[in-house]
Amino acid sequence: MNKILVFLLGLMLISCNGQETKKPLTKNQKMDKQNLEYITFGGGCFWCVESCFNMLKGVDAAISGYSGGHKANPTYEEVCTGETGHAEVVQIAYDPKIISYEQLMDVFFFLHDPTQRNRQGNDIGTQYRSVIFYKDEAEKQKAEAALKASEASGRWQGNYVTELAQFEKFWPAEQYHQGYYNANPTQPYCSAVVGPKIAKFKKHYGELGMLEAETE
Repeated sequence: MNKILVFLLGLMLISCNGQETKKPLTKNQKMDKQNLEYITFGGGCFWCVESCFNMLKGVDAAISGYSGGHKANPTYEEVCTGETGHAEVVQIAYDPKIISYEQLMDVFFFLHDPTQRNRQGNDIGTQYRSVIFYKDEAEKQKAEAALKASEASGRWQGNYVTELAQFEKFWPAEQYHQGYYNANPTQPYCSAVVGPKIAKFKKHYGELGMLEAETE
């Protein structure tokens, strides 16, 4: 029995669910500039995804939130039950003159394992599913092309299970989730899971010259 309790405790320490620290963080940036376009997708816990996209040149803001479900104004606790239908997502406002849709897709597939259905590591549930939300048929075709290109590249072994879904509504997550990793880098999940992913991301995309100077 003691071994089981220790095992379960270890899983809690390295999973996203239940690890939040309700610490006031930076305010959301407004995403209303005329030259910006938007993309919404989910690739597991949004703390890592949001943090990385906010480092990219051409990204005005990456906001953590929820999408794809049936519950209006969902809370983090509700989404974590898996019963709202929502996925943890990040909505990105970007300037296509600086960074392309295809480049954003490349980062998306770099940051999570698209061959894992309804999970990322120890984060298990439909709220952690791999999903791309498209706003129209043209964007759906671009998403399909990006998915096929990444799968053919051999970056991940196995078939991709990334869902393509019509975008309907984005619900911003609670304020304490915005910029969460930057405010809580020593929190167990952040130090064990998010930190290493961010380090790998910064090395790869820093070498490609895609990061803002202050983040390199």
